[in-house]
Amino acid sequence: MTELTPMPDSAVSSPEIVEHRSTRFEGQTLEVSMGPQHPSTHGVFRMNVELDGETVVKLKPVFGYLHRNHEKIAEGTTYLASMPYTDRLDYFCSLSNNWAYALTVERLAGLEVPERAEYIRVITAELTRLINHTCLIGFLVQDMGATGTPLMYAFREREKMLDLIESLTGARMMCNYMRFGGCRCDLPAGWLEQTRKVVDEFPRFLDEYDALLSTNEILMARTQGVGRLSPELAVNAGISGPMLRASGVNYDLRKVDRYGIYDRFQFRVPLGNHGDVYDRYMIRLLEMRESLKILQQALKDIPEGPIIDPKAKIRGFRPKPGEAYGRIESPKGELGFYVISDGSPKPYRYRVRPPSLINLTVLEDMCLGAKVADVVVILGSVDIVMGEVDR
Repeated sequence: MTELTPMPDSAVSSPEIVEHRSTRFEGQTLEVSMGPQHPSTHGVFRMNVELDGETVVKLKPVFGYLHRNHEKIAEGTTYLASMPYTDRLDYFCSLSNNWAYALTVERLAGLEVPERAEYIRVITAELTRLINHTCLIGFLVQDMGATGTPLMYAFREREKMLDLIESLTGARMMCNYMRFGGCRCDLPAGWLEQTRKVVDEFPRFLDEYDALLSTNEILMARTQGVGRLSPELAVNAGISGPMLRASGVNYDLRKVDRYGIYDRFQFRVPLGNHGDVYDRYMIRLLEMRESLKILQQALKDIPEGPIIDPKAKIRGFRPKPGEAYGRIESPKGELGFYVISDGSPKPYRYRVRPPSLINLTVLEDMCLGAKVADVVVILGSVDIVMGEVDR
């Protein structure tokens, strides 16, 4: 080991040495690795941040720690056997994942979905949106350093909806419920009445949540003007979902594609003005109110009837050769599946378009010039799940 020789006192007093010391660190930056094992990164995710003082001058997202080879596994198994794997993409939103994949294969195979099944899909998808947005706000406020109160409020409401999902599908999170041409099973007795009760009581919680947070001076100071995303950059980067609409771009696949039976429901598409963290928070809050409107209409109008297309086959399912892309407005944005069939029981090609990954591509743009403490808040407003990012 090399020993460091103490500097003579005469050298310390030298004007040249003193001047050199005072300017030695000017223009230098500090590199900080945030993650991959860190509660603020919402999973096994890492950010390499370069700082000038406390200001972010460079940021590189690093992911891949949770890669599970989802797409290649799907090419080696049957179409139906891949349905449970979609649950594991965004494990907060397994029913939405099921729907996007089922929609794609239905287009590939030319299957029709009975009307009752379409209503069930809308109801479960909007319940999923409520779960996702409620918890996202709870996590976001906790990322700012708040106590667990908002998050526990969110989890209290989430439990009510997870109970409904469990009684319908048999599982709280990994539901494996959708089937090509419909749903796996019909609604159990009394399920609609229980769901109506939860939906009718939810606005009271939402009003309390809104009053507790939206005008809180600390939340406003930490979010307004922070992490701005311009509409031009959002469109060019392929951003979708609440992040895109928070930047003022009116684009919602429930209105654009009108997939399923969304053309039957009256609801608005909330838009932001500034594209900052506060707008992204507020868009989720407003979207929950619109989801409640959809749920009230769907629960009122749901018909009786079959829940799966009689032409749908479980065994020997072989779509004709061709390709299809299906997409839905998942709680995080456009979730799409691209499938190519060669006529065999297995997909020839299988590809997922995950909104969490696409929305992460502008993380550096939103963080440049922000303080290091804001990086965690900006990331929290993106709303990612690493199972979907890495696949």
